[in-house]
Amino acid sequence: MRVLIVTTQVPFVRGGAEILAEGLIKAICAKGHEAEIIAVPFKWYPPERILDTMLACRLLDVSESCGQAIDRVIGLKFPAYLISHPNKVMWLLHQHRTAYDLWNTKYCDLIHFPNGLQIREAIINADNQAFKEYQSIFTIAGNVSKRLKIFNQVDSIPLYNPPYKSESFYCEEPENYLFFPSRLSPMKRQELVIEAIAKTSNPVKVLFAGKPDENNYAKNLDNLAKKLKISKRIVFLGEIGEEEKISTYARSLAVIYPPFDEDYGYVTLEAMLASKPVITCTDSGGSLEFVRHEETGLLAEPNSKSIAAAMDQLWENRYWAQTLGKAGRDYYDSLNISWSKVVQKLLS
Repeated sequence: MRVLIVTTQVPFVRGGAEILAEGLIKAICAKGHEAEIIAVPFKWYPPERILDTMLACRLLDVSESCGQAIDRVIGLKFPAYLISHPNKVMWLLHQHRTAYDLWNTKYCDLIHFPNGLQIREAIINADNQAFKEYQSIFTIAGNVSKRLKIFNQVDSIPLYNPPYKSESFYCEEPENYLFFPSRLSPMKRQELVIEAIAKTSNPVKVLFAGKPDENNYAKNLDNLAKKLKISKRIVFLGEIGEEEKISTYARSLAVIYPPFDEDYGYVTLEAMLASKPVITCTDSGGSLEFVRHEETGLLAEPNSKSIAAAMDQLWENRYWAQTLGKAGRDYYDSLNISWSKVVQKLLS
């Protein structure tokens, strides 16, 4: 079978979506099929550019290549999933969230443009039409399926995939730090964690790893740490390699991951693979599908006081933290998450 994976790429930004697409193509090829990725460059500002890219995707012909038919298209992200093909299956990472669940939140830029509402309506109408063209619709997590049902009245099936190099994670004796690996972004809420560190009763230390979406945000985080006089309890590792990341997971006391309404969240699964408990928030979305309060981690309210209390709990109770982490690894193993299962569903 010849398979095309269609997705969207913001140039010079790399995250879970890119890792997922690469993992999918590798898994498909391992099953004896041919596969390629089409990554459509995406710019969401000014909003008119969104409409341009939507139209460009609709005009693309991917029915064949060099005289040979493309047997299946797998749509991952907006607006790439608008590309037409007679045999399409969707594995939805997420929609254009500022037109949906982020509308009317502080994370939405679209709402502030004079034509924002019209652009939003165009996106929703295009999505509703495109969803009718898919033979099957899967999503990467239950949280994405929930949004799809709420906003588009479309049923879908969550289909989990393992993190990159899942077989390489391991656990070592914990050291005196919590780990927060994620790109630096307001929606990941590093700022909230820094504010929480200042309110802990213990000398909690957090290692942040990740590249900033915008340089100004990284500077703001550093300035906040200085203002709160906790710079010595924070380490910004920047963008690190896989080996260093896995090693830092292994030696951490716990992992903290409190994003706002995450789609899926590899960080949660990576922590479980490393047998580390996860501190997340009650509004963190995808991570709530895996973190069970006081069983595999801790759920905190999305405020600095509650997060500080959770960090103190694990800092003061090291044996309990290890017990939660071991339970997290056992729970992950019980889910039987595999690329083989993903490919079987998408190509059947």
